[in-house]
Amino acid sequence: MSRHIAEVSASPTGFHRISGLAAVGFALMIVLANLIVVPAGQPTTGTGIAEVSEFFAAERDLVGLSSALTPAAWVLATLFGAGAFAALWPAERRRGEAWSLLGVAGLLLQNAAFAAVVACRLALATATTPAGGASPWLWALHDTLFTLNGTFLALALVGLSVAGRRAGLLRPWQHILGLGAAALLFTSATLAWLVVDHAGPLGLLGLVGWLMWVVWLIGYGITLYRLAPAASAAPATAWT
Repeated sequence: MSRHIAEVSASPTGFHRISGLAAVGFALMIVLANLIVVPAGQPTTGTGIAEVSEFFAAERDLVGLSSALTPAAWVLATLFGAGAFAALWPAERRRGEAWSLLGVAGLLLQNAAFAAVVACRLALATATTPAGGASPWLWALHDTLFTLNGTFLALALVGLSVAGRRAGLLRPWQHILGLGAAALLFTSATLAWLVVDHAGPLGLLGLVGWLMWVVWLIGYGITLYRLAPAASAAPATAWT
């Protein structure tokens, strides 16, 4: 293990620490949202409409509770992206690169895409009744948006992983983890028409990629938090 100087700007206000905590909070928030509904039997991508109808008719309150966490999660994701960009952009601008900008764009796009996913879930929970059942087209739209969102997660992972590694901020394992998760999520999004057609092993691509994304978020957040605030824009110390 070698010690070197990372090309990241230090913040006198400790904004890096705030954004680092936001990354960890975002990861924990999305995990908690899933822990609320997954044990209750939330349907996975490609599940038949009969099972979908049964879940949303019976568990509308849990769906609402889980969805209530997502606005805060999107705020935290944006705060994380802003902090990472602030740390990485000065050095990137000198090199004529914009990987961190690509990563922030991915975060913002995934916020928008998942807002549509949550809107579909709330609509299903509100409109589904034991007598009428869930709307097949609304569930199909949910599955499609959910799977295609892997594209935007991949952009965030690639952009911020490459920028963080080139600046000396991330360790090699964090860089590899981010690129590996991006590959799985992008593959899942590319095969969306097969993934949403029926439940099957292809859905594991997105699931494993998502779990890796959560670990990557926590690791990135801890790394940002450890950037010591300084009164000047002197380079910060990092380990690889």
